[in-house]
Amino acid sequence: MDQLALLFVLLLGALVSVPVGDRLGLPAPVLMTLFGIVLAVADFVPNVNIPPELILPGLLPPLLYAAVRRTSWRQFTANKRPIFLLAVALVFVTTLCVAVVANAIVPGLPIAAAVALGALVAPPDPVAATAVAGQLGLPRRLVSILEGEGLFNDVTAIVLYHVAIAAVVSGTFSPWRAGLDFLLSAVVAVVVGLVLGWGANRLMDILGDATLQIGLTLIVPYASYVIAEELHGSGVLAVLTTALFIAEYATDADDVMTRLAGYTFWDIVDTLVTGVAFGLIGLELHNAIRTAAGRWSEMLGWAATIVGVVVLVRLVWLLPATWLTKRLHARRDYDEEIPTSWRETIVMWWAGMRGVASVALALAIPLRTDDGSAFPDRDEIVFIAFGVIMATLVLQGLTLPWLVKRLGVRADTDREKEIEKELAVRAAKAARRRLKEIEQVEELPEDVTEQMLRRAFEIGFRISPDVVEDERREGHEKRMRRLKRLRRIQQEMLSAARHEVLAARSEPGADPEIVDRVLRHLDVRSLR
Repeated sequence: MDQLALLFVLLLGALVSVPVGDRLGLPAPVLMTLFGIVLAVADFVPNVNIPPELILPGLLPPLLYAAVRRTSWRQFTANKRPIFLLAVALVFVTTLCVAVVANAIVPGLPIAAAVALGALVAPPDPVAATAVAGQLGLPRRLVSILEGEGLFNDVTAIVLYHVAIAAVVSGTFSPWRAGLDFLLSAVVAVVVGLVLGWGANRLMDILGDATLQIGLTLIVPYASYVIAEELHGSGVLAVLTTALFIAEYATDADDVMTRLAGYTFWDIVDTLVTGVAFGLIGLELHNAIRTAAGRWSEMLGWAATIVGVVVLVRLVWLLPATWLTKRLHARRDYDEEIPTSWRETIVMWWAGMRGVASVALALAIPLRTDDGSAFPDRDEIVFIAFGVIMATLVLQGLTLPWLVKRLGVRADTDREKEIEKELAVRAAKAARRRLKEIEQVEELPEDVTEQMLRRAFEIGFRISPDVVEDERREGHEKRMRRLKRLRRIQQEMLSAARHEVLAARSEPGADPEIVDRVLRHLDVRSLR
């Protein structure tokens, strides 16, 4: 099996892991990691030869962009305190604790190299958190915080990592210079993200076509990441800024086709890239096995100790951080999404899985320093990092569904239905308001007005049947059943038309382009 064949196997596994995970009640990323481990120990599977410096820019931009599409700027601002405590403060604390312990237990490990180890194992993976939490029916506030933490903690960790690596390679370290680099990295990233987000929005207006607009959304995250990195900014923060800007300002309520096609396209990209990323994590296991040859007991002990530090620090930090956030929340007038019980705090603790970023940073550690000597204890750092990744991703990922079920942490479905009902009422009222505005400039027959009023009411009813009182619901449901029957007949008629047109595609003298154009017209008609 060559490298290209291995890539196709991972892509196929990414697709298959989704239904298998749903059937087994396990997260697809965890299954892909296990699949990668199986491939790593198979003799016929080649070692993965991907340059480490290409892993982050190759995988993170589309994954981050896909994750941001599921959230909004409002969620980040509403959760700014818990996200800051997790994505910035906790990353610093975890890095410090891991560095101190690693420096103490690994003989000869310099403190700067220990800081690099702490930085690369500190950030929970945004893709793992989103993929796992999103499938477990957790309260939306927890999912929002986990998404926000996962999206922003890489920014802090990667900057810390680069500062520590530079200190080891050059042999010098300046706290003031490191702080200035951290600040400049964030400023450059935000500026690049805003400029590209604004430019992408303007270009989308020019492109017009849905296919071209969606293609642009695939290019922009990569461009944002690369340009920010070239200017010594944070590529991750630049992608987040660009994606949030586009999501906030590029939405056209009437651009139905672009929105539907965009959702489908990015769901496919998210599934495939996520599967490949976590499959690569499992495949890289062979590097850790080779590193530990002859030193298993010693290196496993180091890895287990660091795993314990990472997991324990998160728990010890979350308990007072949650309490502090609740105290601050009690003094505010606006709603903030925070954990409301110790059970939710425990779920947040156990959901701190490491993944793609940690693997990429571990593999990107230089082989040599500026003076030509070997990077101190590089093999030990890589092995410990993979130990943390495997323990948190596989162990915590496999047991998180059980823990969530055991603790009884579930989304507030009643509240979600209430919000859905409120939106349905707003949608129906907006439709009626627009009908009245039309009536003021156009003379409509009475029967048309009545029909349109019913249609406006049905808009809300289809979204949430609870908008109708009990005594009126039966009548509306009867009309809806009649409408569904008519639509079913219409869909069957359109299906017959599509089959006939598609059959004409293989007839002698048929022009496939014209046939496809007619077929596309029928497909669009079927969506109405």
